[in-house]
Amino acid sequence: MSRRASLPGASELFRLTSSPALDVPAPPKPAPQRPEAQRPGHGHNQGHREQLERSATARRGSGRQKHDSKITVYVSGEELVAMEQARLSLRAEHGLAIDRGRLVREAVAVLLADFDAHGADSVLVRRLREGGLDSEEAAGP
Repeated sequence: MSRRASLPGASELFRLTSSPALDVPAPPKPAPQRPEAQRPGHGHNQGHREQLERSATARRGSGRQKHDSKITVYVSGEELVAMEQARLSLRAEHGLAIDRGRLVREAVAVLLADFDAHGADSVLVRRLREGGLDSEEAAGP
């Protein structure tokens, strides 16, 4: 009798664990309910908001699927707490149970849609101009 343990081969370790035919698509998302102050006709920035919403529908976060690329982003403790509070608020007030990755992908999609639609007048450009250089940018490559 051999005292060596029987281990699986590489083909068994690295086999596909799911099949596209077996994957179940995520259920459709209900339309989010906006507070009264954010509904069309309420507020001075109505035209910009509607245009942002239209352009955001063209660019969507990738949602719940297998992603083949990964980035690491460092955030402050305050930013992480704010993100968690937003995530919990989405769950409690809007019935949207999402993870932080989904929240970030949707936020990036909205920001890029605004940048595509408005260029130099986009929220991204304005905030980056107002904020100056981060320590990474100041240090250079």
